[in-house]
Amino acid sequence: MERLNYQPIKQFRVKSGTCEVADAWTLAKVTAASPAIEVMTDLRRIPAATIGDALSLAETNQSMILRGVRLLFVTDAARRIVGIVTANDLLGEKPTRVAQARMMRHEELSVRDIMVATEELDAVHLSDVLRAEVGHVVATLKACGRQHALVMEEAADGALAVRGIFSASQIARQMGIPLQTAEVARTFAEIEAAIAG
Repeated sequence: MERLNYQPIKQFRVKSGTCEVADAWTLAKVTAASPAIEVMTDLRRIPAATIGDALSLAETNQSMILRGVRLLFVTDAARRIVGIVTANDLLGEKPTRVAQARMMRHEELSVRDIMVATEELDAVHLSDVLRAEVGHVVATLKACGRQHALVMEEAADGALAVRGIFSASQIARQMGIPLQTAEVARTFAEIEAAIAG
C-alpha cells in the first residue's frame, strides 16, 4: 500500500477577544434572486428525519418535537420512503376527518393513515434546482399549495433518490420574514410581500 505524505495545515495564532462561537443554525440571508440551492436542505449534509409508517400519531408528534422538525419522511419496513407527514397534516383537521370516515378512534390512527403518499407528491429535479432562483422555489411551492417540496436526484443506474427538501418556513427565515403562523396562504403572502418590496 502506498504511504501518503500528508503535510500539516497552515496554522496561525488567534488574537484575544477576536473570536465568536459560530452558530450552526444560522442560515444565509437570501433574496428572491439568490440561487435556489441556498434554501434547499441538502440530505447529503443533514440526515433525513424518518419515522416508521405504523407509529401512532402521538408518537409521530413526539418525534417531531424531539427532533425540532415539522416534516418527517415516512418509511416502510424495508426503509423505503412511502410518504411524508407534516405538522400541519398531524395537528390539523385531517386526523379527525380520516377517523370519522373510517369509523375509528383518533388514537387508533397510525401515521400511514394521514401521510401524503409518495405517489401524491410533486418533486423537482436537482438539475433544475441548480439553474433556479429562490423566487422560482416560492412559485413552485405556491403552485402545489404545500409548505414543502422534494428535490430528487437521479443515480447512475436511473433510480431516483430524495436529495433535498424545500420548506416555505425556512425560506421565509432566510429572507428575514418573521412568521407568526404555519398557514400556507399567509406564509406565501408574507414571502411575496418581501419579494415585491
